[in-house]
Amino acid sequence: MVRMSVIILTGRKYFARPQRSANNRPVNRKMQDRQPLPRVYKELPQGNHMPQNIPFHIVLIEPEIPPNTGNIARLCGATGTVLHLVGKLGFSTDDRQLKRAGLDYWSEVDIHYWDNLDALKRAYPDGRFIYTSKKAARPHVKAEFRNGDFIVFGKETVGLPEELIRANWENTVRIPIFGKVRSLNLSTAAGIVLYEALRQTGRLEDPEPGADERDS
Repeated sequence: MVRMSVIILTGRKYFARPQRSANNRPVNRKMQDRQPLPRVYKELPQGNHMPQNIPFHIVLIEPEIPPNTGNIARLCGATGTVLHLVGKLGFSTDDRQLKRAGLDYWSEVDIHYWDNLDALKRAYPDGRFIYTSKKAARPHVKAEFRNGDFIVFGKETVGLPEELIRANWENTVRIPIFGKVRSLNLSTAAGIVLYEALRQTGRLEDPEPGADERDS
C-alpha cells in the first residue's frame, strides 16, 4: 500500500497522488531525473486574522535531504505549525525516506508550496520573518518571538543566501554552537528555534490535557 501525503489548500484537504509507472507501481526517480514539483498558490490569512491555533510558520528554502523535511513536518504537526516549502526541492514528495521520517502524521501537517520567498511574502504582507544563520550576531534566545512569526531556514549545504542575510540582519538569529562541530542538522535546528519561540509565547506552560500520555 502506498501512503499519500496530505496538502491543505484553500481550507480543504487534497491528497497528493503518487506518480505511477505503466505497471501501476510508484515512480522512484533518481535525484537528477526528478522534475520541479507543481506549485499551488492560495490566499492566506493575514495580520490579525491569523488563526490562533497556528502560532508559527516554518519556512524551508530549497531543502535537499528528505528525512530532514520529514522530521520537520512531524515537528510542525506536533505543534500546530504551518510548513512552507519554497523553491525547487531536492527530492520528490513521494520519497519513501520523507514519508518514513513523518511516519503517520502527514494528515496533521499543513503544507504549502511556493515558487520563491517573494511569493510567500506577498501572501503575508504583514508577516514578520525571522531568518536563521550561523553567521548572525544575535543568539535565538535573545530574539523576541511573536505568535505568527515565520522562521526561515536555508538549504542544508549552504544555508540562506548572503544577500538575504545582509538585507535582514536585524531579524537574523543563530543557535550557539560549542566545540569543533560547525553546524547542526536542519531538523534539529528547526526544533530548537521553534520550541524557544513556543516557550517565549507561553505555549508550553499549559499543555493540552492528556498530552503526556501520547506517544513521543
